This record gives sequence, C-alpha cells and structure tokens, in this order.
Amino acid sequence: MQTDSDSTRDVAVARDAATVLLLRDGGDGFEVFMVKRSGLSDVLGEAHVFPGGKIDAADSAPAMLGRIAGLAALDVAALGESVPRERAAGMFVAAARETFEEAGVLLAQGVAGDLAAARARLNAKEPLADVLASLGALLDAAALVPWARWVTPAAVPKRFDARFFLAVAPPEQAARHDDYEATHSEWLSPRAALARYREGAIKLAPPTYMSLHHLSLFADLGAVIADARSRRPPVLQPVAFHEDGVRHIALPGDARHPVREQAIPGPTRLVWDGQKYLPA
Repeated sequence: MQTDSDSTRDVAVARDAATVLLLRDGGDGFEVFMVKRSGLSDVLGEAHVFPGGKIDAADSAPAMLGRIAGLAALDVAALGESVPRERAAGMFVAAARETFEEAGVLLAQGVAGDLAAARARLNAKEPLADVLASLGALLDAAALVPWARWVTPAAVPKRFDARFFLAVAPPEQAARHDDYEATHSEWLSPRAALARYREGAIKLAPPTYMSLHHLSLFADLGAVIADARSRRPPVLQPVAFHEDGVRHIALPGDARHPVREQAIPGPTRLVWDGQKYLPA
C-alpha cells in the first residue's frame, strides 16, 4: 500500500494564511457566510469556502499595527502559538483584511465613510492601513476569535498553514462576494450546507466540511463563541494515503494519523467516493 508519506519528493513549505467563519443569528440557530470561488481560481475553484487568503508582510507592518484598536491588550496567546507579537497580530489583521476583501464586512471601530468605496480601494491593492486611516477607523482585531489551525497535507504541491477565526458579523453591514475571486455568496446554516454537500449541490474542501460539521454541533451563536474562547485552537494536519486504490484522509485520532488524540468532534477519516470526500 502506497502512502503519501512514503514519497521522497521535496515537501513544499506551507504558506501562512487566515480564514474567517463569519457568523450571524438566523432562522435555524445561526448561519455562516460562504462564498463560491471562481472556476478560474487555481485553489479550490468553484468550491464553497469561507473568506480567507494568504498572510502578507504588510499585515504586520508598523503602519498597520498602529491601526489596531487595543493592540497592547490583544490576546495573541489565544492563537496557541509561540510567535512574536507582531507576527501574531498580523494573523488577526490578515483575517480582518480578507473578510473585508472577500465579504465586504469591515471588523473595525469608528468607521465613518463609504465602505463600498473603501473596499474597492483595498481590492485595488491600497494598503489596509491607508484605507482604515481614510475612514477614521481602527481595526477591531478583538472581534476575531481563534478557532482552529489547518495545515495542508505534505503531499500537496501548494500548501497553506491556515488559521481559522470566528467573527460575528456587524448587523449594520451586508456581506457580499467580490465578483472577482468569488462569483456567488450566501448565508447558510451549517446543517444546510452539509446537506447540500451530501446532495452534490456544492463542493467543499475537507477543512471546510469538518468546520461545518463542528459548527453543526452547537445550538446557538453564543455557544460557538464561548467554546472557542475556552480553549486553544487545535492543530489539524491531515495525512493523505491510498488504500485499495481509494484516497483517504486521516485526521488526529485516526489509527493512520501520528497524533492519537482526536482534535475536533466528528469523523477522523474521510474517503473519496469519486466526487467528494465523505466520512469513512
């Protein structure tokens, strides 16, 4: 049996990234905002995902850190990582930046100005620090709650070390996709999203599927946020392997994963059925 860990080729370095599960109260408990990536994307094309992307050097630059409300009090330890404070703060910044770029929701204090125009400037590559300054706003990094950390399997050529955050959407702001990286967006209850995935109506990557499964176990928005604040984010680095010609993904707690302790509730192994990954 050939496993991906048996490969002797070079392992690509995982690029730091940030992802945000934007939440709101809904008719079925609570909902999460999802965007459908463009089919032209070289990463997860046409899949339903949470807003997110790569962490840039500018996210931890002095000018940007100066636009964070309560920077000195920011709970960087909540990430559960031993990294310099500036780098940790940059992860929160990247999460907020991607939320504004891809969902049009700005997690900030003291906003005074046209958010749509500000978003357009950000998507035109104007630095977030400058955009915030023009709005008289400070980034509300405390609105982001670390949730989990997913690292792409070693066998994948394009890898990410993605920090997943939770954030409650400001009720006065309307979330919408950018019509560039994403072609569609919608609010879905976690259970509704999972049902549509099982029906083949939407595509989900394994971390998205598992995140939705985890969310589906909570009765309301308050319970989700309270759980996230009560613990450090679990680290999940899936192990991909083939068994009898079928592709499997093992998660912490599975017999084929080197980490024996289960990291999050739910299945510890996903199996490719030819169209999608489903619990073994």
